[in-house]
Amino acid sequence: MFELPDDIQEIQKLARDFARSEVLPGAQERDHSHSYPAAQVASLAEMGFMGMCVPEAFGGAGMSTLAYVVALEEICYADASVGVTMSVNNSLVCWPILAYGNQVQKEKYLPDLASGRKLGCYALTEPNAGSDAGAQRTKATPVEGGYQLDGSKIWITNAPKAQVCVAYANLAVEERHKGVTAFILEADWAGYGIGKPEDKLGITSSSTSELHFDKLFVPVANRLAEERKGFGIAMATLDGGRIGIAAQALGIAQRAFDLAVAYAKQREAFGKPIAANQAIQWMVADMATRIESARLLTWRAAVAKDKGDKARASHYCSMAKLSASETANFCADKALQVHGGYGYSKEYEVERLFRDARITTLYEGTSEIQRIVISRSYLA
Repeated sequence: MFELPDDIQEIQKLARDFARSEVLPGAQERDHSHSYPAAQVASLAEMGFMGMCVPEAFGGAGMSTLAYVVALEEICYADASVGVTMSVNNSLVCWPILAYGNQVQKEKYLPDLASGRKLGCYALTEPNAGSDAGAQRTKATPVEGGYQLDGSKIWITNAPKAQVCVAYANLAVEERHKGVTAFILEADWAGYGIGKPEDKLGITSSSTSELHFDKLFVPVANRLAEERKGFGIAMATLDGGRIGIAAQALGIAQRAFDLAVAYAKQREAFGKPIAANQAIQWMVADMATRIESARLLTWRAAVAKDKGDKARASHYCSMAKLSASETANFCADKALQVHGGYGYSKEYEVERLFRDARITTLYEGTSEIQRIVISRSYLA
């Protein structure tokens, strides 16, 4: 695929116009003040962007994964903090409920999540369970009518603002991933505690915190799928999450590239624009090539997911996430270099992009984990 279908181009234009008129103008201020982008998230919900792949029957927009990643890239071009809020709600919360929830769960939670009436978060990572997601120590103890959850989660995007949480706990810690079970939680339940917001290097206006579960009762009706199926649900969900982070990284990379090109054309040194220097030209060429390559991989992953090709989708999701995240960091670094000393100042946007890019190689699976996943498809 080299040209997007007409209907997806229309979504792209809608997202681009909104991002550049309503999201980009306040991005620097929100970054500096660490202010949650409530107005922008509300507008995304009105546009149908908080539940893009949720069927219309459950209150969503009923769009494809390809449409989702194209729109998400445009939002992240303006502000990756707004984009990751949108990504988590779509990829990590709506999707597993849609894919693994029963009819009652879908009818109860998806309309509110897709419409923006409620925001979702995804609680997998723990102090001792990051890349090793099977080492879940949050305990799920069967009790009359349901389960009692006890434990903590860390680095949970959207947690301070979310009303719904897709969380994972272990029925038998000694069995590692074989005991992991998935649940749908509500933030106003007794025993559901939100930690202090994290003070992060980048994406500072997205909300992130710990979650603490203290004798949290979860009705059996809120178990997602069967007992001990949680690890498989988590891994399948992360495939979609990785497509979202690839789109986020592309947005950051493209913005960094555009700023670098514009600055190179107007900045003069030794009597001519620095764009005339071969050193700058090579940076621009490398940035442009990497962005186009990563974008095509991301689109391919999205199409594979839309076709229901799970094995190929998982493979391409990891490739897309690896390529796009490392491209974002490369482009942000080169854009800062093109700007010289000005790029090191918080007054210039490339400084924010440099910080925002860094997380893309870490969450939803580090670059090292992506390389393991990719290599296994060839060496297993």
